[in-house]
Amino acid sequence: MEENQIEPDAYKLDLSPEQMLKIIFEYTAKIANEKKLETVLVLMANLGREMVVADRCTVWLIDAARNELFTVVALDAGEIRIPYGSGLVGNAISTGQPIFIDDAYEDPRHNPDHDKQTGYRTRSIMTIPFRNNQGEVIGAYQAINKLTEKQSFSAMDMEYLSLAAAYSGKSLESTMLHAEIIETQKEIILAMGHIGEGRSKETGNHVKRVAQYSYILAIGLGMSESEADMLRSASPMHDIGKVAIPDAILQKPGKLTAEEYEQMKEHATIGYRLLRKSKRQLLQAAAIVAWQHHEKWDGTGYPQGLAGESIHIYGRITALADVFDALGSSRVYKEAWSMERILALVKEERGRHFDPRVVDVFLEQLPSILDVKVLYKDLLETE
Repeated sequence: MEENQIEPDAYKLDLSPEQMLKIIFEYTAKIANEKKLETVLVLMANLGREMVVADRCTVWLIDAARNELFTVVALDAGEIRIPYGSGLVGNAISTGQPIFIDDAYEDPRHNPDHDKQTGYRTRSIMTIPFRNNQGEVIGAYQAINKLTEKQSFSAMDMEYLSLAAAYSGKSLESTMLHAEIIETQKEIILAMGHIGEGRSKETGNHVKRVAQYSYILAIGLGMSESEADMLRSASPMHDIGKVAIPDAILQKPGKLTAEEYEQMKEHATIGYRLLRKSKRQLLQAAAIVAWQHHEKWDGTGYPQGLAGESIHIYGRITALADVFDALGSSRVYKEAWSMERILALVKEERGRHFDPRVVDVFLEQLPSILDVKVLYKDLLETE
């Protein structure tokens, strides 16, 4: 990931107080409203670079699990990793003290390998650690090559970058916590999806496949990456209501009686009621999926008998993903269908059970869908 690079002649002097305030307000507002970690890191790097008029600015973070430092915001490079404590940035982070030098090649702590690989010439460097709300060092800013005529970072630059570091460290911790919470929610949803899917090994990786199929279909239908990812994360909860259905029904090897089938159908409404009161967007999406994935395009589905576009697009997508995978999987009450038979049914149900557009995208994306089926095949499935 790259940040914008200031042209060499862009600045002749340091920024005025008015320019500095404008930059600070602009970037802090963007950082405060951003939840995606990579975007926050790019904004932090650009804030630091512009505040001290540097050619480049890199944001380094600590990976405690691997005892390393890493950055994903470095011009002309992907992720870079170095051992914790190594180099100028490692020294600044391990000691918690800022470092600024006029010529990197005169300091034995500087590692010139990146310069050799890229042809870049590092001269002046300023490295400022940043801390979380508990005062623990969690990373550092590293500004490289001052662009003013003096070409050396000043004590005032250190004050400015320290200001950016003080704000960014706390904002970054909040963003990382938000990202961790979202990932934890996704893991819980996936685990609960497995429980709701019948509490049986025979269902294997059904919820994982449905999630991936749903994502592929959502992207094919023109959804944004974030919305498609939301559906992928929510769709594993489509059968969460089955936690309230007796095992005698869920695992019955033969055909259900009319009364048993009516009881089975209740899982859609039960799943919705379990999830609907959450204020989390992800769980609200899961509630929609749970409630509507058994609705049919022609209005003959359940529990509400919705038809056409009155069915939420999440429900229409998950309906096809779920049926496709269920038909191709062995269950206690049936053998897996052949792919030829499944595709024939999908085409036959276009405009009846399934949204015609979703079917069309499904057929267009069939190679990708079959790749997912192979990748997440059930453990008991034979070749």
